Amino acid sequence: MILTKGNISFRRLTIDDIELVRNWRNSQQINQYMAFRDYITPEMQVAWFHSINNMNNLYFIIEYKNEKVGVFNGKDINWEQGTMETGIFIAEEKHVNTELPLLAVLSFGEIGLSIFNMTSYAHMLKSNKRAIRYNKMLGFELCEGQEEFENQLYVLNRERFFQRTKLLKKALFKIMGVTETILVFEREDMESGLKDFLMEQVNPSMIGEVVETKDSVILRFRTM
Repeated sequence: MILTKGNISFRRLTIDDIELVRNWRNSQQINQYMAFRDYITPEMQVAWFHSINNMNNLYFIIEYKNEKVGVFNGKDINWEQGTMETGIFIAEEKHVNTELPLLAVLSFGEIGLSIFNMTSYAHMLKSNKRAIRYNKMLGFELCEGQEEFENQLYVLNRERFFQRTKLLKKALFKIMGVTETILVFEREDMESGLKDFLMEQVNPSMIGEVVETKDSVILRFRTM
C-alpha cells in the first residue's frame, strides 16, 4: 500500500523495514522526544511489528525523492468512531529543518482527515515546546484535563485542520510541485483483504478515478 503526493510517498511498513526503523528509533536524535526511551532490541522490534501489523494500525515509511527519511503512523484506529492517533518522526537530520516535515504532515492530514473522515489525536511531551507550537499551528488543541500530564493528548478535527492550513497548503504544494493524491493497493493488499477493507472506509466523494490492473488497484483522488 502506497500513498503518494508529488515527491513524497507513504509506503506501508513491512517486516523488511523494521531494523531500519529500530535504528532510527534508538538514536538519541529521535529517542529524546519519545515517552518510551528504553533501548529497543531486535526481539522487541519484531514483537512490536506483529502487534501493529493489522487493520487498526497503519504505519508508513516516509519516502522523499526515493529516499527513506522517516515514519508516519495512524495507530489505534477506531473505524466506527472515525478516530486515530497520529505520530511522525523525520530520521534523516538533513531534512529536519526543511519544508519536508510540514509537507508530510499536510499530505497525511489530507489523507486521514478528508479521504478517511478521521479525527486525529496525538500525544506530545509537555517539554517538547517545538512540537507543541508546530502542531497548534496545524489546528491541534489540548484535550480537557491534560494540563498537568507530561505526555499530553491533543486533538485535531477535519474542519479545524482545513481552516488553519488552507493558505499554507496552497502555497507549499505550489512551491513543491505537489498536485494529486494517489493511493495504490498492491497485490499483497488485495490478497490480505486490506484493499477491500479500506475501500469501504474511503469517502467515495473524494475518488476521482479508479484504475485496476493485474497487480494493483490505483485510486486517484479529487483535488482537496
